[in-house]
Amino acid sequence: MKKLELQKNTQLEHLNQYLEIKTLLAIAWLLLLSGIAFFWHLGSTGLVDETEPMFAEAARQMMVTGDWITPYFNEATRFDKPPLIYWLMVMGYKLTGVNTWGARLPSAISAIALTFFAFYTLKRFGFPSPATVKMPEKEGLRKHQTFLTAVIGGTFLILNAETIVWAHAAVSDMLLNACIGSALLCFFIGYVREEARHTEDESISTSWFSVPNAWYIASYIFLALAVLTKGPVGLVLPGLIVLSFIFYIGKFGTILREMGIIVGALIFLAITVPWYVLIVLRNSDYIETFFGYHNVERFTSVVNQHAAPWYLYFLVVLVGFGPWAIYFPLALARLRFWKPSFWQRQPRVTHLGIFALFWFACIFIFFTVAVTKIPSYVLPLMPAVGIILALLWSEILSSPSQGKGDKGLLVSGIANVILLLIVAGAIAYSPNFIGFDPATPTLPERLAASQFPLIGAGIWALTAVAIAVLLFRPQYRRWLLLPNLIGFLAFIIFVLTPANFLFDEVRQLPLRQLAETIVEVKQPQEDLLMIAPGHKKASLVFYTQNPVEFIESAEDAIAHLQTLDPSSVLIVSQPNMIREMQLSPQDYEILDTKGTYQLYRLNPQVISYSSK
Repeated sequence: MKKLELQKNTQLEHLNQYLEIKTLLAIAWLLLLSGIAFFWHLGSTGLVDETEPMFAEAARQMMVTGDWITPYFNEATRFDKPPLIYWLMVMGYKLTGVNTWGARLPSAISAIALTFFAFYTLKRFGFPSPATVKMPEKEGLRKHQTFLTAVIGGTFLILNAETIVWAHAAVSDMLLNACIGSALLCFFIGYVREEARHTEDESISTSWFSVPNAWYIASYIFLALAVLTKGPVGLVLPGLIVLSFIFYIGKFGTILREMGIIVGALIFLAITVPWYVLIVLRNSDYIETFFGYHNVERFTSVVNQHAAPWYLYFLVVLVGFGPWAIYFPLALARLRFWKPSFWQRQPRVTHLGIFALFWFACIFIFFTVAVTKIPSYVLPLMPAVGIILALLWSEILSSPSQGKGDKGLLVSGIANVILLLIVAGAIAYSPNFIGFDPATPTLPERLAASQFPLIGAGIWALTAVAIAVLLFRPQYRRWLLLPNLIGFLAFIIFVLTPANFLFDEVRQLPLRQLAETIVEVKQPQEDLLMIAPGHKKASLVFYTQNPVEFIESAEDAIAHLQTLDPSSVLIVSQPNMIREMQLSPQDYEILDTKGTYQLYRLNPQVISYSSK
């Protein structure tokens, strides 16, 4: 008996050593993917108008003025978002200087932090099947399966379009995603830990005033950070998810008590309330602007013309988490969520998949109901999609027999082929989809001449062919992910990244170049105006580090110029706008021309004289 026990311990020791080596290799793999997806060329292209430079400039002004309470943009208060993203951008500026890299660094770090936290959680609790947990003699199988789930899940969380795009954006969305995701993962770990604690000591009791375990406390901290990132939504969404999940699982009051909800609320309020109190005391209009316009009105009405059909987020999940999302219906079916009594009988350690389902569903339904619709709103549900898909593919890959006769996998694979062929056709035809923009009139021709559409179409067409070949060989169907992985990486490296440089060159580079000229020629008392219809080019404020008066029409420009006293002003505009102002060439001086924009120096007295 002792010999058998010694032999078993030796085997477990060897298994743990083997898993440690594999874990290090997995971490190296995820770091490589993160470097490609999140940090490669992070600051090589300019901030994209209009939202990115607003965040970046508000953070710069916060650093310059030393006012850490009230955000400002272009000499006006900016109440769109709470301060956490600005504080982190300032830290980025301190590390790298005031530049695009520093502005985007918080988003990239948020993406990689959430990825590795999800990897850690899946490695502990990523059981594809509850039955595995009930077989203590198969500890090696359990560890192998959770490790496989963690690697697949980490890969999914990195390699999806939605995450890659927002990890490269100097806005608050990825930070919110990381805070909400971390809060939910901490809740789940605390939820599992509490069951284990009660199993070890049945005499433990909880009350509404109990101090929660460390993971629950961490969850409250991340909730507070989410609210400091984007406001009430940082509490409302996780709250809906947790409450609906524990209602589904049962023992609603028991779980709320073990969460130490009273103590947790005090922790949450201690972190969030001070800043909100300070900004309301300094700005009497903050409550109406932020809570009214940027929260309530966005949910109940269309704000900033962000209207969209009710089915928008079906497309966002399909494309934004592609090409993996095509297998999501199959993964949902494997959860058997319509059997609550089954899940209520299972130990908490097996509940990660069903918890991720509520994570996904609550956010999806909430923003589908909301009237204002923006693709980035559903970014916080993407980690849940990755977790659910990871559980599916871990089950398929962990057994050679899996997938051969699986009709669901076959149907999903066929749908994968069809989707990729549609994507290939859409990419090939993409130059024709680009509407006319007076700021970038040559973009469709430049994109077509670059061959990127044809290269991208070729990559996805070849991926579809490879998947079709595997589908015809049932013994290889469990490797359907491999062509998708290779195709996605190839698309990032050979199409997405260089195409991003092309878009930057056509759309944003001219404004940055004019900004450099403005910094060189601007006289101390000169006003800076931009006359252009449509969106404000906020990047001009960030790159010149000067206030800019944005004017949308020639008539408004004339009216504004008539009110100015300086002997000269600088104007960024396009030639057609200057012609609409009925100015003759001797009335102004062209200082620089970049792209479709020109920089003019004009004496306002010319306008005053001509108006008489």
